[in-house]
Amino acid sequence: MAKSDESGRQIVVAKPARPRFGRLVAVSVAFLLLTGLVSACATRPPADDPEAIAEFKRRNDPIEPLNRYFFEVNRFADYMLLKPVATIYRSITPDFFQAGVRNFLNNLRSPIILANDLLQGDLDRARITAARFVTNTVAGGLGVYDYASRIGYPRHDEDFGQTLAVWGLDEGPYLVLPLLGPRPPRDLFGYGVDMAFDPLTYVYYANDLDEMALGLAAADIIDARARGIENLDEIEASSIDFYATIRNLYRQRRDAAINNRDDGQADTSLAAPIP
Repeated sequence: MAKSDESGRQIVVAKPARPRFGRLVAVSVAFLLLTGLVSACATRPPADDPEAIAEFKRRNDPIEPLNRYFFEVNRFADYMLLKPVATIYRSITPDFFQAGVRNFLNNLRSPIILANDLLQGDLDRARITAARFVTNTVAGGLGVYDYASRIGYPRHDEDFGQTLAVWGLDEGPYLVLPLLGPRPPRDLFGYGVDMAFDPLTYVYYANDLDEMALGLAAADIIDARARGIENLDEIEASSIDFYATIRNLYRQRRDAAINNRDDGQADTSLAAPIP
């Protein structure tokens, strides 16, 4: 931007530097990794006490009071912002539009899914993921239409948290983080790794596409919350202890995903970051 001084000379004034998405990702990943590593695991029962081990895995919530506090913070944010936005989104957009958005966002995750398929040594799933990505990108309008499912390549999901579980790493203590929701150390670390190694992260960084990155992230969150409105309402209405119910359901969902028992579809009641 150019300005003139009193003598009429042109002076070039540099535009203020704008925070870049890559820098934001780097800070976020560092925070996630640090939080995951610092989180202390509770002491496991002895191996010769299977009942105690089962109870330990079911609960394993050493900072429950703090987790419950953040759970309520997230519920408030959901009630005030996310749920109303998701409700409006679902009410004003036709089903085919919502399906197209969901398919497009799912297609963007294909490189992460493929990488984790390979890291887990699952070549059959890796082949399906690669075929889905090529098919839907070319024949499905960049993934807006899920043509691959119609020709025998069903969708599945993978992330680095699941990969760590396949490698034998325990989940660690249950954690609830502001806005992110349930994120035990293993999944928190995996979330950071997925962010760091997502090719789109570097596309955004190289082309200064911060707004696009944030817009796609917001669309993903809103879509997930919109799909889970009734499920989450029913779970809350039928729960004596909503926090404990969500904790148990989160672990069940993750266990099903790790063992490939979720038929490739995430539980939409818990798909959004909140609660």
